[in-house]
Amino acid sequence: MDNHPSESLAERTFQYQSSMPSLPVPSLEMSLSKYLNAVRPFAREDEFKATVDIVRTFQEGVGKELHHKLLQRAETKKNWLEEWWLDAAYLEVRVPSQLNVNFCGPAPYLEHCWPPEEGTQLQRASISTWHTLQYWDLIRTLPPQKSGNTVLDMDQFRMLFNTCKVPGVKKDTIRNYFKTEREGPCPSHLIVICRGRIFTFDAVCDGQILTPPELLRQLIYVKQCCEGEPEGDGVAALTSEERTRWALAREHLISIDPQHNGTILETIQSSLFVVSLDETTPYSTPDNYTSLTTEALTGNPAIRWGDKSYNALSFADGTFGSTCDHAPYDGIVLISMCWHLDQKIKDTEGKWRGSETVRPVPRPEEMVFTVDEKVHSDIRHAKRQYYESAQDMQIVCYAFTAFGKAAIKQKKLHPDTFVQLAMQLAYQKMHKRPGSCYETAMTRKFYHGRTETMRPCTQEAVNWFSACLKICSFDRHLLGLYLIAKEEGQPTPELFLDPLYAKSGGGGNFVLSSSLAGYTTVLGAGAPMVHRGYGFFYRIRDDRIVVSISAWKSCRETDAASLFNNFCSSLHEMFHLATTSQL
Repeated sequence: MDNHPSESLAERTFQYQSSMPSLPVPSLEMSLSKYLNAVRPFAREDEFKATVDIVRTFQEGVGKELHHKLLQRAETKKNWLEEWWLDAAYLEVRVPSQLNVNFCGPAPYLEHCWPPEEGTQLQRASISTWHTLQYWDLIRTLPPQKSGNTVLDMDQFRMLFNTCKVPGVKKDTIRNYFKTEREGPCPSHLIVICRGRIFTFDAVCDGQILTPPELLRQLIYVKQCCEGEPEGDGVAALTSEERTRWALAREHLISIDPQHNGTILETIQSSLFVVSLDETTPYSTPDNYTSLTTEALTGNPAIRWGDKSYNALSFADGTFGSTCDHAPYDGIVLISMCWHLDQKIKDTEGKWRGSETVRPVPRPEEMVFTVDEKVHSDIRHAKRQYYESAQDMQIVCYAFTAFGKAAIKQKKLHPDTFVQLAMQLAYQKMHKRPGSCYETAMTRKFYHGRTETMRPCTQEAVNWFSACLKICSFDRHLLGLYLIAKEEGQPTPELFLDPLYAKSGGGGNFVLSSSLAGYTTVLGAGAPMVHRGYGFFYRIRDDRIVVSISAWKSCRETDAASLFNNFCSSLHEMFHLATTSQL
């Protein structure tokens, strides 16, 4: 996949959007056939027979009617799934976003020019922020990504900057302020949060992005304002709250001082992104990213605005991470930018070689909410529930260094398939049963396409993982049928009440929620989909496989460290098998 500007410089980021093909609706027969194949590994013979009967009844009865209505919907919408998916997967979800929905990641700069080093935080932050601003500028004219010669939908890239989720009592909304050059002026201010205090300044002066020395002066000013002073109110912590509670707290916050507090919220929402100046030192190495990843996912909620599409985390030891709201876009968007930043920082050895001149730009402005005792109480409650959940989160992030992509490909095996099967074998060793597995696949060849579910736990995989990975992309289709029934006020069809539906992962019940971050230096992390499950993110390099695994400590069944150990032994066993089988 071409993630970067190509030689076709005349192409513009969003120029093909209107001509992207519509998202197709699969045939009902095909989706139900794939569904039966997917549930087979989790069923006894009698259970499977009962499910076959349920599926047949559904296919010949209410399923046919719902499918017809879905086809009618698809005739009037270029993407029949888009609104439904955004609502069901993100905006109607009421659990706190920051730990349960957001994704995060450690930056890989420590592998080359920026190893952990005290006293480098602001200098490095000014350079990484400058490269991020360059990407924002680039994205407004960036050529579209392609898979081979096929143009991919770029709509999600509009959501990386100038975007924020806003809580609602029953359903959240996404506010997007991004504009391309052709569309007009785009907000160009940044938010910096330090010690619970919120600052803003414009990242552009006289049409020019501030240089690293100019950005450094702004960051030094913020740091000096906060050092030796009491911490701020920490209003940002409210974004880590349960969604309805946060919506009500936000309404109250605005009601105290509508003009002033409303303006601050609008300034945060429309900002390019948030720079979080974190005082912790999560020492990490290329082989062990655990501390950095843990801090990125579970760190201080008073210095992140959890609803922003991008929070750049700058730690006191000169290392970096990010945390992002998942609602507006999928991981590939952030991976594209972070890979770009990593290459630029590496190419320049993490240094600024341009002008040291600092223009007389306005100092950062501190934005202080008008608060009352209820707001303070809401903040205390938000922090308390956040830290309870954060302390329950177990994260490991290690590199497997015995071999990587190069050796696997030498055996004529696909690296992602190899890793997926090793992960499932590790789960089966620990839990003595196959694990319902979700791997993210993309549908960006279609208009506003996002993701589809791959269920790599096939019957063949269970039978000693003897077959290659099968893509069973039917989950979104079943979701559409379920939501059509709900919209029409019909009772929930028996198919969705069948115990095997949830046992095999249906309805978001996958015990292994996995995502390949690609063949780059960029890695992510996120919470498990279910309490008894795991989050499993990985990246594959020529000489290593780097994995981040999450689990809930309060679940006695699961253990992230044990899964990693079993994953490593499974990789060795499978590689030995491939060698002795002379593949």
